[in-house]
Amino acid sequence: MHGKFVAAMVLAISAVSATAAQSQTTTSTWDGVYTDAQAARGSAKYAQCAMCHGASLEGSGEAPPLTGRFIPDWVGTTLADLFDKIQTTMPLFAPGTLSAGDTTDLIAFLLKANNFPAGANELASSVDVLKTVSFDAAKPRTDTKAVRSMPKR
Repeated sequence: MHGKFVAAMVLAISAVSATAAQSQTTTSTWDGVYTDAQAARGSAKYAQCAMCHGASLEGSGEAPPLTGRFIPDWVGTTLADLFDKIQTTMPLFAPGTLSAGDTTDLIAFLLKANNFPAGANELASSVDVLKTVSFDAAKPRTDTKAVRSMPKR
């Protein structure tokens, strides 16, 4: 009897943990997670990135583009992953020198350049908050029910 209780508790805890992990990512890049003012600050800071990534974010033979095919590379991640990549590897000749605020401003600029909508609140530079924002290439469907057409008579 004791063994069944322990097994039931382990299953219950596992289910709660899985649900908690799924609920951590609650926002999408399509939910307006940055402001236009923040993207403008990021645009000004992008000057040091343009040397490698191009003035129009088109990339070079060495550095990847930051628009277009850039997006699919980040699908299935969160903005915390992009934040970490920028923080630890950029700029090329001085990695790790960007402040957290500069990094989130740059991310806001990248989101705007890739046509993700702006919102009322700035993107936070807290990794815990950024972990809750999924990097979605396509706008998530809000209606989960399939739309069925009426049969023709």
